[in-house]
Amino acid sequence: MDTVKQRVLARMQGGDAGKAYSPKDFLDLGSRGSVDMALSQLVAAGSIRRVIRGIYDYPRSSRLVAGPLSPDLNEVARAIARKNGWRILAAGAHAANILGLSTQVPAKAVYLSDGPTRSFKLDRRTIQIKHTEPKTLGAASEVTGLVIQALRHIGKNAVTDVMVRRIARVLSERDLGTLLHDTQYSTDWIHEVAKAIVAEGQKQNG
Repeated sequence: MDTVKQRVLARMQGGDAGKAYSPKDFLDLGSRGSVDMALSQLVAAGSIRRVIRGIYDYPRSSRLVAGPLSPDLNEVARAIARKNGWRILAAGAHAANILGLSTQVPAKAVYLSDGPTRSFKLDRRTIQIKHTEPKTLGAASEVTGLVIQALRHIGKNAVTDVMVRRIARVLSERDLGTLLHDTQYSTDWIHEVAKAIVAEGQKQNG
């Protein structure tokens, strides 16, 4: 019979690349005590990595990089949010980077949240979670919320046609369908950019 440790490791090995986990993600596999013990043993064996206190990942490798890849900040932030029952939304330069609108990887990944303001250190990088009003997180789609935050960071006069096409490519038809609704109460220029994104998405989808 598989042990809790084996089942935890199998889930992490079979999960999406870079995904991070907290003990709460494994409570369907055993008691909290057995899960904590399994994670501790797996870390000690070098099978998984403790990213920060209470957050773990299965280290991924690349032929282009010596040693394991650095933890995925977005996945770590998601795991922190799940662990604490918070909603989060990437903001600023980090939002633009996630959407591929900027190639610069910020040293600080900023998220808006309905939880308390907190910072988490990962080597030379930081996850900063800033408390915000719930209405800021109220977009029907997390992806369209991400678009709004990225556009606010880029600014009205810096949004290009290339960016519009890039955003249209990464949005699903469902996201395109909610984007105009999600931006109608935002600033006028963001709503106008949203119209251009939707038009471009419809053109790309034929």
